[in-house]
Amino acid sequence: MTDRHTLLPLTPAPTSQVLAPMEGLTDPLMRKILTEVGRFDWCVSEFIRVTDKLLPVHVIQTFCPEMQQAWRTASGTPLQVQFLGSDPAAMADNAAQAAALGAVGVDLNFGCPAKTVNRHGGGAALLTDPENLYQIASAVRRQVPESVPVSAKMRLGYDDPTVALANAQALEAAGVNWLTVHARTKVDGYRPPAYWSQLAPLVQALDIPIIANGEIWNENDAERCQDESHCPRLMLGRGAVTRPDLSRRLRGEVRMSWSDLVVLQQRFLQASPLQENSTPAKLLGRYKQWLGMLTGGFAEAATLWEQVRREKSIPVVLEALAHSTAATAHI
Repeated sequence: MTDRHTLLPLTPAPTSQVLAPMEGLTDPLMRKILTEVGRFDWCVSEFIRVTDKLLPVHVIQTFCPEMQQAWRTASGTPLQVQFLGSDPAAMADNAAQAAALGAVGVDLNFGCPAKTVNRHGGGAALLTDPENLYQIASAVRRQVPESVPVSAKMRLGYDDPTVALANAQALEAAGVNWLTVHARTKVDGYRPPAYWSQLAPLVQALDIPIIANGEIWNENDAERCQDESHCPRLMLGRGAVTRPDLSRRLRGEVRMSWSDLVVLQQRFLQASPLQENSTPAKLLGRYKQWLGMLTGGFAEAATLWEQVRREKSIPVVLEALAHSTAATAHI
């Protein structure tokens, strides 16, 4: 059977929901798990750092093994590749190479708040001058075929949210097909709240679609974000990791049970470390990172976390997961 995603172009619909790119979190394995249960229109890769050179193809394949599956996850969800850098020519060359490799879309990272990234002039550091954004985005747009959408993700600014409109207009002028805005500045980091209302002037001024991002943890947050930002389209990040069924909840579908979620965790832990470019120890570490986040959405996760937080054996953790399901069944 052909998945519905294979029949649709990568174009924002009025109700689009997108799985956010999150460095060190939404790697290929996590994307596989979350898009299996979620109802995302597409997902975006962790950023691929670009300096002043054309990257070897194997680098792109490491970040995006989905390219071997027509740039789709196992469930058929399209993957958009994201690049981060400040050299317009190098960014354009790498974006064009990804397009030649069949990428269904290219996203440009102008929002990463990491100090290391910003210190080297990438991510949110570029938001201090709209001309920076224009030069990079326009160079990419010129070299990527029109059939391949180019989008951008930014924050409200580096330390001044009043530049948001100028930055957004520069990206629109550069030819991006849509824009995702994380509703905080770099200086704000990830501290609540997200300033959703500051997206509304962008929606009013721009003709391209805007996708809202930041602090969407549940149905109430999503509704408030849409009301305040005037953005019906959403990008879900940490909320989707904490509540893997969040995109389904937002579409009015039945919530996952803890037993259903246990199955996902088991699949995560039973993944091949070799295939995931990892080791058993790293795989377990990544799982514990996820389990720690799940404690914010499921009470059962908090109990399990206390049992396995110091455990170093995957089989022992799998056994604890099985017991967690059995205990839940008797509640």
